Amino acid sequence: MDPITLFALASGAVQAVKKGCQLYKDIKGAAGDIKGVLKDLDDQFHKAHPPEKPPTIEQKNQYIQEKNRVIELNKRDGETTNIYQEIGEHLGTYYENYHKCRAVFEEEERRSRSEIYTGDDSLGKRALQRVLMRKQLEAMSVELREIMVYQMPPELGALYTEVEEMMKKLGDEQEVMIKKKIRVDHANTIIRNKKIQEIKDRSKWASAILVVIIFYFVLIYWIVDNRKKEYPELGEDFFPHRVGNYDLIIAERNKNYWIQKEKEYRELRNPSRR
Repeated sequence: MDPITLFALASGAVQAVKKGCQLYKDIKGAAGDIKGVLKDLDDQFHKAHPPEKPPTIEQKNQYIQEKNRVIELNKRDGETTNIYQEIGEHLGTYYENYHKCRAVFEEEERRSRSEIYTGDDSLGKRALQRVLMRKQLEAMSVELREIMVYQMPPELGALYTEVEEMMKKLGDEQEVMIKKKIRVDHANTIIRNKKIQEIKDRSKWASAILVVIIFYFVLIYWIVDNRKKEYPELGEDFFPHRVGNYDLIIAERNKNYWIQKEKEYRELRNPSRR
């Protein structure tokens, strides 16, 4: 489990909770007496723009857009149940990835005390990354509590409290299980890497042996070819003992050799005979 991925999932869940809470609050605020809400908007607009200070076209457009938004939100009053459930699901996703991150961080810190770090990033960068992500996750939790408990309708504050208490208990149990799984996966990775290294080592030896065998056959071929060129009278038979007149052939070659040497010697002694 990559902590960066888990952190991204937790951060995305927090953003989804915040958007859901704001939508829930807007719908609740626009629900009920729509006429009263629109009348309040009218009173505020006319108070801000008396006859002697007429509004600009842009201000009028903003006022109309806000009234339309309130009307549309009022139509969505029945959606609050679904939004409430979605907020709870996103909140659960945040806490789930939060506890997974904690488990991964603690397991990495435990291994760093007994194993040599071999990752791509430096050890210091990795440690700083853990510290920053942990602080940001905790800050997200504080932000969610501030928004849902103190800025939203009471039912969302109660939802936050219930989910937090439930996920704290489940999260502690999950952290233990995640740590066990990480250790098992890490052990399996070490075993798998050793097997891969053994296969690589065997492949190197097999390649070396193959090179030696190829070199041996090339050497044999060169010796046979060279022998054929040196003794063409032997034909295609590389093994001389298979030729019955092998001794006669060698004797004749030696005789011709010494006759040639004797001739050269005489020419050196008597240059006039050339």
